[in-house]
Amino acid sequence: MMNPYLFFAEVSLDISRREFRSGIDKLDSCSDQFSNSYLFHLLYAKALVGLNRCALAGEYLRKCCSIAPANQVAWKELADLQSSRKEEQPNSTSVKFDPVTDELEQLSAALMHFEPVKTSENADPTSILEQKMPFSDDTAIAVPTESLANLFTAQGAYKKAIKIYTHLIQLKPQNAEQYQLQIDLLLERL
Repeated sequence: MMNPYLFFAEVSLDISRREFRSGIDKLDSCSDQFSNSYLFHLLYAKALVGLNRCALAGEYLRKCCSIAPANQVAWKELADLQSSRKEEQPNSTSVKFDPVTDELEQLSAALMHFEPVKTSENADPTSILEQKMPFSDDTAIAVPTESLANLFTAQGAYKKAIKIYTHLIQLKPQNAEQYQLQIDLLLERL
């Protein structure tokens, strides 16, 4: 297998020497290996432009733009090709709509007005002191569970644990005796 860097350098040298047919012949011989290569399509398009086959060159440049949309070389070549084709046909009163050029112009206009979002967040974590700040005993607890009641008991937040068990008695009356026993034990600790 050939080294692609040397191969593309050789084709590029042919194109710079204006040996367009030689460049296309070399590219054709390896088209199956580089069918998804940006550089392959770009060099093919440049060779086709040199042979005045601009319509076909436009297709290869569009393929480059779809392979690597962020790479501006093919976009510029395509825009230059479109503008040179318009200059060649000054008598034509209707200008053909080119979706790629239109999309490029819209993208350029949007990028001119783009401002990155400014954030006011900082990377400082919540302080340990703030994390340990208890919420008041009157705060409503959205989802009372036995685990939460046990956690409050372990932390010494007996009033909060009693509140949880009181809610649990209403939610699970079948366990009311167990919860009432826990409430009685907690009341003794207060």
